[in-house]
Amino acid sequence: MGFSVSVASAADVRLMARWAADEGWNPGVTDSDAFFGADPTGFLMGRLDGRPVTCISVVRYGDDLAFLGMYIARPEVRGRGYGMQTWQAGLARVHGRGIGLDGVPAQQANYRASGFRLAWSTQRFEGAPPTVATPTGIEIVDARSIPFDQLDDYDHRHFGARRSGFLAAWITLPERSAAVARRDGEIVGFAVLRSAPAASRVGPLFAESPQIAEALVSHLASAAGATTVAVDVPGINAIAADWAADCGWTPSFETARMYTSEPPVFEHPEVFGITSLELG
Repeated sequence: MGFSVSVASAADVRLMARWAADEGWNPGVTDSDAFFGADPTGFLMGRLDGRPVTCISVVRYGDDLAFLGMYIARPEVRGRGYGMQTWQAGLARVHGRGIGLDGVPAQQANYRASGFRLAWSTQRFEGAPPTVATPTGIEIVDARSIPFDQLDDYDHRHFGARRSGFLAAWITLPERSAAVARRDGEIVGFAVLRSAPAASRVGPLFAESPQIAEALVSHLASAAGATTVAVDVPGINAIAADWAADCGWTPSFETARMYTSEPPVFEHPEVFGITSLELG
């Protein structure tokens, strides 16, 4: 039968998430269901004699952007070229689009060989969630109570592309909670906390200020009973890493955000935590 790469099934995408957990990436326990809905044909599985051994995701946003993730070759087949065949199949599916990824720094040279350029580094910080009061004039409400078009627009401004179907699933799946911070009815912060095999993951974490970001994490963690949280803090926000350190969190994992084109335009001073390493 040999080796072949084809579009993944929904069950395959759940398997890919388990592989990501095996790699120590600590995805949320129901993240894969939102991933699959974002672009159902954007996930590829490589099979050797019918057995799944490699995978990659190349999720499309709008007309000109894609995000690459979940690039994994199982340990028993590494060094045999199957991962590279899977990589090439993934890139071929989004030919002509600008592509972003969050990859481990050790692979930067390989990514550069495929046309990716470093945009910034992202650092995962982990620790006990803060316990703080909500800033004066701010109310924190369930994100699912907000008219979806308002939330979708806010997310668009902070991500750089519209991802409505993914966002709808991201805030409503089990094993998670989502909150919005508002001032006089205007959204000034948005965060999602989801259960994970290790520390509870927080992402996205968008906020007008560090104080609002901290209040959102405090609110969600308290409601969920989370004792440890993990936030992937983008280096493009100059104050975010210092904020995370001030929360008492420690860095545990680093990735390199790279693009084959100019990065999308978004309100990066308000991004304290990216949504996920897999989909951006």
